[in-house]
Amino acid sequence: MDYNDFLREKMVPAFGCTEPIALAYGASRARSILGEDPEKITAKLSGNMIKNVNSVKVPGTDGRKGIEISLTAGAFLGDYNKKLEVLSSVDKSKLNMLDDLIKKGLVKIELVHDIKGLYIDIIMEKNGNKSRVVIKDYHTNIIYESINDKVLFENKNEDEKPEDKIDLSFDKIYDFAKNGNYKSITDVLDKEIEYNYAIAVEGIENPWGANIGKMILEDAKDNYNDKLVAYAAAGSDARMSGCEKPVVINSGSGNQGITVSVPIIIYAKDHNIERDKLYRSLIFANLIGLYIKEGIGELSAYCGVVSAAASSVCGIAFMKDEDEDLIKEILKNALATNSGIICDGAKESCAIKIASSLKMSLLAYKQAKSGNSFKSGDGIVKSDVDDMIKTVGHIAKDGMRETDEVILKEMIGK
Repeated sequence: MDYNDFLREKMVPAFGCTEPIALAYGASRARSILGEDPEKITAKLSGNMIKNVNSVKVPGTDGRKGIEISLTAGAFLGDYNKKLEVLSSVDKSKLNMLDDLIKKGLVKIELVHDIKGLYIDIIMEKNGNKSRVVIKDYHTNIIYESINDKVLFENKNEDEKPEDKIDLSFDKIYDFAKNGNYKSITDVLDKEIEYNYAIAVEGIENPWGANIGKMILEDAKDNYNDKLVAYAAAGSDARMSGCEKPVVINSGSGNQGITVSVPIIIYAKDHNIERDKLYRSLIFANLIGLYIKEGIGELSAYCGVVSAAASSVCGIAFMKDEDEDLIKEILKNALATNSGIICDGAKESCAIKIASSLKMSLLAYKQAKSGNSFKSGDGIVKSDVDDMIKTVGHIAKDGMRETDEVILKEMIGK
């Protein structure tokens, strides 16, 4: 797999927060296999899935929140063929019917204690028939399907081919962004520019969530960097509150997609940056974001907008033709600063975490530019940027595992 194929696979449009949408996608597929509307839905979910769906508004549902509505909307109204846009263009006249079904106990939710990250196991039943769909690791990665216990599809990931793997390193990403042929993915980049800018503008121009982006812009005055922060936060304000605009994601997350791209897009618009340089800067930032999250995993106790913000600011530095070594310093400074921010699920406060992470990443840029970067041995700081990225991955994936469990217990009271 080359970088173009990798970006096309990872940078896909999503209609709404990707965790509830993943539930809706799985439910829609399970209903299709069952062949009729279910009378019982059982969802066995990892703690990370429960955490990330618990508090966020589901698009297409007029502001409804949570696991039950995600599953029922997917089952009764969704179209799994649209994947992460499964709930676009749903029939909202049927939402009250779904409320009644939920109240009558249609959905049963079970926590799967021994599986971390992204795991969804949906069982649907009607008239003695039973369908099952399992999704693991990635939001649309169905690994198992069955009807009445007869296996229709199963992927045990035992036959991964070398050509399916991607070789990521800072230097290789930088070289591709500088010199690679990206013509086959201009349509993907154009969607990112169009979609992610549009939801950022929506968040600025209209009241959404806690209005973090609007408040930052109001106080920005002559601070240009705050404008970049404000628009990214505003995109999250809208998205986490059920805005029905699609977003091109990064690392399985719309918030990360917004954070990676919007500051770069705004900067390019304001400074009349040529299209080729904008494309290459977005490629660089998206690949760096994906690289960092590769070691962390799509869902964990580590707030993914930290890595996305660091990648975005590195993308701005790339656009401004900063030296490669300076960009490495920016990335290390940023990751050393904000990597302790926890993920307590998708919800309105994600916007202020985006703002915090971008502000600190922009300061990390100034820090590097003024010769004040952290030195190797300052805490987790490494001399080599790839080693730094591996360190952050170890801390997030392994070190914060118990933190993840405690966060979930505090959120759901169990």
